[in-house]
Amino acid sequence: MTILKGLKILDFSSLLPGAFTTMMFADYGADVIHVESSRRVEMMRIMPPYNEEKESYIHQHLNRSKKSLTLNLKTPEAIDIVKSLIQEYDIVIEGFRPGVMKRLGIDYSSLKEVNPKLIYCSITGYGQNGPFQNRPGHDNNYLSIAGVLDHSRLKGKKPVAMGIQIADIAGGALHAAVGVLAAALYREQTGEGKLIDISMTDAAFTFNALYGTSFLTSGELPKPEEEILNGGTFYDYYQTKDGRYFSVGSLEPQFRKLLCEALDIPELTQSTFNDSSYTQKRFKEAVKDAFLTKNFNEWLEIIHDFNGCVEPVLTFEEAINHPQIQARHMVVEVPEAGGKCQKQIGAAIKFDEMEPTYKFVGAKLGEHTHEILTTIGYTEEQIKSLNESGVLE
Repeated sequence: MTILKGLKILDFSSLLPGAFTTMMFADYGADVIHVESSRRVEMMRIMPPYNEEKESYIHQHLNRSKKSLTLNLKTPEAIDIVKSLIQEYDIVIEGFRPGVMKRLGIDYSSLKEVNPKLIYCSITGYGQNGPFQNRPGHDNNYLSIAGVLDHSRLKGKKPVAMGIQIADIAGGALHAAVGVLAAALYREQTGEGKLIDISMTDAAFTFNALYGTSFLTSGELPKPEEEILNGGTFYDYYQTKDGRYFSVGSLEPQFRKLLCEALDIPELTQSTFNDSSYTQKRFKEAVKDAFLTKNFNEWLEIIHDFNGCVEPVLTFEEAINHPQIQARHMVVEVPEAGGKCQKQIGAAIKFDEMEPTYKFVGAKLGEHTHEILTTIGYTEEQIKSLNESGVLE
């Protein structure tokens, strides 16, 4: 038994946010059909690196355990297939710009007439209304508009180009997952479906929970490298003698005391409780100078049993081999064709007495089209005709 068994989802997404959302659902037992087209570029399929068959590893990760159905959504026959499927696959997740699904005839209003219990989640950069609703964008654009980046940088320096997609995943994917599950609970209680409008910019705006709230109530604008968590205090990253880095987050008094002892600057313990900017800068310089006296591995030995909120900045390869990551089973083996398995990043939510289900790596384009159509009553002759007429791309 899997925790989301019974949820059936049609996934029309071709970008990271929707793909990550439906991957999470599939990991926990939902039945996901990924509706694709050979004419429409799905970014996950074309992003390198590739395996020997030119399949993208990113695609194989994000689309694991999902069946692939290819349809030319510009044909009425394809729309009929979608309307047949939503009788059972009554959750739709899509990431097109506003208006695209309506032009195709498979927007919420159109599909709700077929199945009133439909849950329909749209993930876009700016949402379904407002002056930016049709404006293209990417992760860094959404974070910029949301007011996150300006105070998340050093003075006189540009914002950092992140190696992860914050607005896409923490903003779009995770908020979409919560929205769909909330709507599913509502449907269970009332029998009614819901339309869910996820804006990645809205979600990123809520990330200003600490400093943004302060500004709204006090009018104090958060500034670069002046706040507790953005470099204004010793809460920061420090270089070692050999050019590696450690994170220091020893904000609480008991942790600051341990930090001073570990860095061999016990005389500064009391001064850390002085909130003056001069004292804070002086203490930060002392922490910086201390870390420069030893190399990375020497500091690893010192903090091995240290409980004062200091950790090394690891490469991804080092993170994979970290005992905490390994203990949490965050790297998993997912079956692929030929009986082999592929290492992938595992699911993060843990349930007692229940494990995620990793059925297979991302399917080949249209791999399950015949199976899906047969399941909803199409005959061999009908499938052949649809294929010949270009409905099944």
